[in-house]
Amino acid sequence: MKETVIFTPAPDAPRRARRLMIQGTSSDVGKSLLVAGLCRAFANRGWVVRPFKAQNMSNNAAVAVDADLSSAVSLYAPGSGGNDAMKVGDERPDCGEIGRAQALQARACGAERSVHMNPVLLKPESDIDCQVVLRGRVLGRQSASAYQTLKPALMPAVLDSLERLSQQADLVLIEGAGSGAEAYLRAQDISNMGLAEAADLPVMLVGDESRGGVSAAVLGHRLLWSVSERARVAGVVVNKFRGDPAVFAPAGDAIQTATGWPVLGLVRWFDGATRLPQEDSLALDVAARATSPTLAGAAKPLTIAVLRTPRMANTDDLDPLEAEPGVVLHWVQAGEPIPRAADVAVLAGSKATRADLEFVRAQGWHHDLHAHVRQGGRVVGLCAGLQMLGRMVRDPLGIEGAPGESEGLGLLDLDTEIGGDKRLLDLDAVDSISGCRVTGYEMHMGRTQGAALARPWLRLAQATGERAEGAVSADGRVMGSYVHGLFASDDFRHHWLKQMRGDIVLGAAGDGAPVNAYEARVEAALNAFAAQLEVDLDLDAIWALAR
Repeated sequence: MKETVIFTPAPDAPRRARRLMIQGTSSDVGKSLLVAGLCRAFANRGWVVRPFKAQNMSNNAAVAVDADLSSAVSLYAPGSGGNDAMKVGDERPDCGEIGRAQALQARACGAERSVHMNPVLLKPESDIDCQVVLRGRVLGRQSASAYQTLKPALMPAVLDSLERLSQQADLVLIEGAGSGAEAYLRAQDISNMGLAEAADLPVMLVGDESRGGVSAAVLGHRLLWSVSERARVAGVVVNKFRGDPAVFAPAGDAIQTATGWPVLGLVRWFDGATRLPQEDSLALDVAARATSPTLAGAAKPLTIAVLRTPRMANTDDLDPLEAEPGVVLHWVQAGEPIPRAADVAVLAGSKATRADLEFVRAQGWHHDLHAHVRQGGRVVGLCAGLQMLGRMVRDPLGIEGAPGESEGLGLLDLDTEIGGDKRLLDLDAVDSISGCRVTGYEMHMGRTQGAALARPWLRLAQATGERAEGAVSADGRVMGSYVHGLFASDDFRHHWLKQMRGDIVLGAAGDGAPVNAYEARVEAALNAFAAQLEVDLDLDAIWALAR
């Protein structure tokens, strides 16, 4: 197996950005949201800010338009057991992919998304395998153990991407991954203290007060870090705080006494986080997502049942629907039937289409879906969901798992073969069928064909011409598309909702924001969190910690 990673170093130029790394005491302490809030807060002060995360693991991704093809070479030698058919795509050589969290952070900065903001993206395909994406382009599939061997070879590209961002900004905020003190990962680390040491970064450690044990977590990190690593910690932030700060004060004093690290502030629990895209579908495993607020006096809400498959991806496609008054999203868990009262059933994206298709069958959901359509319900497939709705999904090269083919659900007259180059496309078009503007992106490796394509869901008109996209069944009750982010386009979302049920009531949301302004609600949430951080933290002191 080859493990050579090729990249083009940045041209020599003086570094001008201050840099600060934000590490966490564990996963899900709120690092991504905190970085997004700090990005917006410092950008609001007039600074040029850029986010960076060396390595992210998420099946929620976004398209960036500056893929670095010099980095995108196959990891696999022919006959190595990997997929030697994965090559650098030439369909859209300027497009790449990064984690959804870094896309939100870029938005918070007011910056274009860049592959250098997240040079290594890991997209899990099973419990022990993931697709490796370097600077926006697919390298191939690696097992967890093989990836640990590969990681040191990725460090030069990581450092180069950080350097490129540093030449563009006044401040680079660098997010760590998981816990920074996992001793068994330290030797190959490229995203926490390994990166901090290699790039000479000061570190701000973030703990989560909401789960308890924040003092022990901070002290445990100090115990596990080396002397040089401890010296990098400039302070501690306690996140997701609820209660009276005066009650927590003795704990803060104890942390500082035991570690020598000052507690820089308590960041209060931010309810507005639910209005921002989730970093990963793993958030669905932590707690049930809150359903949308229904308008007082409104008609029966439109119920959308989303099938919760193990490898579902890009679940933020559904956030605009979940935010709609008059809409209730029901996340159908393993062992549950699709509710008979559901108006629409949704198959979302997936990082392992055939495996999730087999899971759908194992739950008996394939029978439920056919019954749902017979009884007048509707079914929607997004990206991999579209592939599942067809007759057959083939993966002859084993790109997403073992080579083979799986029978689809047979709700659309389509066949898909997974292979070839990954299609990455940023989209801003007008749908001539609905007359609505549509924004979003495509990110998939499958190619789909069949008679159902003669009835497209969308006809996307751009300066380069018009093309058909997606498919609709002859009776109009089953539809699918490869476009992610469809429902974030307000006019299109409302047009579609009226199609699903004409009596749906569209009005103002519970927080006063109009429902025809989903993107405005995201902006309002970012600004609200930035304003909260101005109160909860001493941003001047944090600026001074960066170097």
